[in-house]
Amino acid sequence: MEPGGDVIAELAADHRELEALFSQIELQPVDHPRRRKLADRLTAELVRHTVAEELHLYPVVREHVPHGAALADKKLAEHVRAEQMLKDLEDLSVHDPRFNDTIAKLKFEVASHVREEEHELFPKLAAALPPEKLDELGRLVRRARDMAPTRTGAGLVDRVRDLVRTTTASGL
Repeated sequence: MEPGGDVIAELAADHRELEALFSQIELQPVDHPRRRKLADRLTAELVRHTVAEELHLYPVVREHVPHGAALADKKLAEHVRAEQMLKDLEDLSVHDPRFNDTIAKLKFEVASHVREEEHELFPKLAAALPPEKLDELGRLVRRARDMAPTRTGAGLVDRVRDLVRTTTASGL
């Protein structure tokens, strides 16, 4: 296995990073400007992660995991809900009470998604694919995720999503 690991290790590491970002946001005073910066970083990381899953993980789940189409569709629907919350969050000031509500709802959505992936999807994927294929998927996920921008700002969700899709599709 190359540095960084197979797809399961890669995505689980992303999950831990997202959990840490939620914790960092929660540790800040309610209307502290750092909450905005952390929320923007969370947005970028979450979009990079979801696009990598959509491009590389879910197509393989559909093809190789028993009942994979239904499982992938469920995960994609969760991505749509989380992405809408991220878009809502982009327009909110830390002084707006909806900022904290949106962070809390997003954290719940992401935690549920992570729990189901790690306890249901990942074991099924590991049983369905040989280690070499899991390693290959890990490389693809890393590549897609690492091509996303790190700058934040207005329209971040769409900019990150578009850049990752375009760069990955062009083979760069």
